[in-house]
Amino acid sequence: MKKQQPLKIGITCYPSLGGSGVVATELGKLLAEQGHQVHFIAHSIPFRLGSFHKNIYYHEVEVNDYYVFRYPPYDLSLATKMAQVVKMQQLDVLHVHYAVPHAVCAFLAKQMVGDQLKVVTTLHGTDITVLAQDESLKDLIRLAINESDAVTAVSQDLIRETREVLDISRDIDLTYNFVDHRVYYPRDSASLRRDFADPEERIIMHISNFRPVKRVGDVVDIFAEVNSQVPSKLLLVGEGPELPKIQCRINELGLSDRVHFLGKQDEIAHVISMADVLLLPSEKESFGLVALEAMACGVPTVGSIAGGIPELVTHGETGFLAPIGDSGQMAEYVIDIFKDDKLNASLKEACLHRSRTLFCNERIRSKYEEIYYRVLGREVSELNPVFG
Repeated sequence: MKKQQPLKIGITCYPSLGGSGVVATELGKLLAEQGHQVHFIAHSIPFRLGSFHKNIYYHEVEVNDYYVFRYPPYDLSLATKMAQVVKMQQLDVLHVHYAVPHAVCAFLAKQMVGDQLKVVTTLHGTDITVLAQDESLKDLIRLAINESDAVTAVSQDLIRETREVLDISRDIDLTYNFVDHRVYYPRDSASLRRDFADPEERIIMHISNFRPVKRVGDVVDIFAEVNSQVPSKLLLVGEGPELPKIQCRINELGLSDRVHFLGKQDEIAHVISMADVLLLPSEKESFGLVALEAMACGVPTVGSIAGGIPELVTHGETGFLAPIGDSGQMAEYVIDIFKDDKLNASLKEACLHRSRTLFCNERIRSKYEEIYYRVLGREVSELNPVFG
């Protein structure tokens, strides 16, 4: 079999904190390791990109602040920058994460440079579960999806919702999120753990952006019930609008000495490895990347039957799931895990196995490569730059 020739790939994502930006950046790094040339096109450097990487380039989008514009036209600036980079770097593919605004901008860029440019759009959730609910945006999102050369989504549930909400019939490739197992694996966190809990105490963890959809109030209720039966500590990681309300709730319950607020953390694998259980009681979750990160570190998840979570967490095998808002049932599951050492060990082993097979970084990276070559419609011996 002939070796596939490297591609020139443009990637646009939200560069700040967020699951989609994490996945897009990690994918870019994996592709660069395979010899592909990767060009990030965004308003700032993706936060997970870090130091210098061979075959990775960054192109900053600068917004025109010409006085006639009431609001800075970022979308137009992004589309223009995409077209410039495509022509200057002779890109083969633009891979955009989120339909709005990125796929719309890629559509405009393609109009500028020609159909030889191929666009791959990955749907991560909010563009469908929130933005597509707005009637004024539906036609725009539908256009962006239908005009893409390939569309992927991070869960079967998201594919289902995309079809239902937007009346989309085109093919959508299922490409789950992934973690790099060179980064996410069980760490020796004994010394770090001692800073937060005594040896006989268990650690429950929740990681999110603390928006209402994450139902962090349920996290506190679950912890209160568990702690009444098994001495525990709760570690809350991240920041967001619900945090002040959560702090008040914790104080009202007299649990302030048993809860630690860790804020945003970069070395998340070390942090997760301290936990005995991750809580994810969200009411909407297209995939639940944090649960996969926990799984890869051998930490089971107790969460809700929402969105793509059941595709990630196998009930009774890698964690437990309950209906949205059923904090009592979730607390019972956590207590069962804490009181049954055999169950606990079985869950950890299953977590590691599942994360390293179905959600392996090499498996998902290879799937995206297959999609790129497919939309280019070339035999491996014919792969040349689009504008060569």
